[in-house]
Amino acid sequence: MFSKKVDISLEEISKIFGALDENAALIEKAFDVTMKLTGEEFTVKGDEENVENTLVLISKLKKAPSVDKNRIRLYIDMIKSGNASEIESLNNDVVAITARGKQIVCKTLGQRAYVKAIRKNTVVFGIGPAGTGKTYLAVALAVMAYKSGDIDKIILTRPALEAGEKLGFLPGDLQTKVDPYLRPLYDALNEMFGTDNYLKLIERNIIEIAPLAYMRGRTLSRSFIILDEAQNTTKEQMKMFLTRLGDGSKMVITGDVTQIDLPRGVDSGLKDAVSVLNGVEDISFVTLTDKDVVRHELVQRIVLAYEKQKRNVNE
Repeated sequence: MFSKKVDISLEEISKIFGALDENAALIEKAFDVTMKLTGEEFTVKGDEENVENTLVLISKLKKAPSVDKNRIRLYIDMIKSGNASEIESLNNDVVAITARGKQIVCKTLGQRAYVKAIRKNTVVFGIGPAGTGKTYLAVALAVMAYKSGDIDKIILTRPALEAGEKLGFLPGDLQTKVDPYLRPLYDALNEMFGTDNYLKLIERNIIEIAPLAYMRGRTLSRSFIILDEAQNTTKEQMKMFLTRLGDGSKMVITGDVTQIDLPRGVDSGLKDAVSVLNGVEDISFVTLTDKDVVRHELVQRIVLAYEKQKRNVNE
């Protein structure tokens, strides 16, 4: 049994291992080690490689802006896959800053690849399960593009079809009917700009949030345009949307091809675009996976369970 002392303060132990040492159990299980605090001496015991990996993890967590189970799992995955050296760059790449001064950073390698693709390309497709930050990060980058003067307008849209509901059966006028579909976009923008600034930008039509049907016949120049829930577009809607692109604009299309709510026999515009546009210059496709889920840890397990069921059915 290999054993090594760790240079760590009581304050750092409290930060890393949390209340009742709940994070310690996660680390011990991941690397098959035993960690022990005796007086002011902290030791890690186990196979030499596992102990060394644990020490690397602790050193990275010391420098982390905050520590929670999601961050610990991410760092563990990165260390096990040989990507420990990329952890600092992940922490230091600030995507945006919210109205309250909170820094938005990528929490996974997949998210970082997604952000890099958006910064580099004119059109980006972000495809992946719920909880991977597809829409949130796109909105954050749109806000930064507006604040830096790169674009004049932020346009967010999504098809008004979801979970089998039809707009005609919902009460109220058109705006009332579409609001529930657009709520995630409202929430993200509100966090980035702050309520007062957000409402002023809406009034000045600098921020436009509308159903996909409202995009028809327009040319969108110097705009950052986000199409959310794109798996529920038809092939015709997707083509219509993509051809709205004007000078100085950027488009981000997000969706989850496992959550298609279109009527039976109607092909998804998102799935069609993947096959039609793959390889076209200045268009990038980024696939996020369960490893990129940053919501509650149970969400990741739910995604994995459904993926496992799908594989079993296909086999």
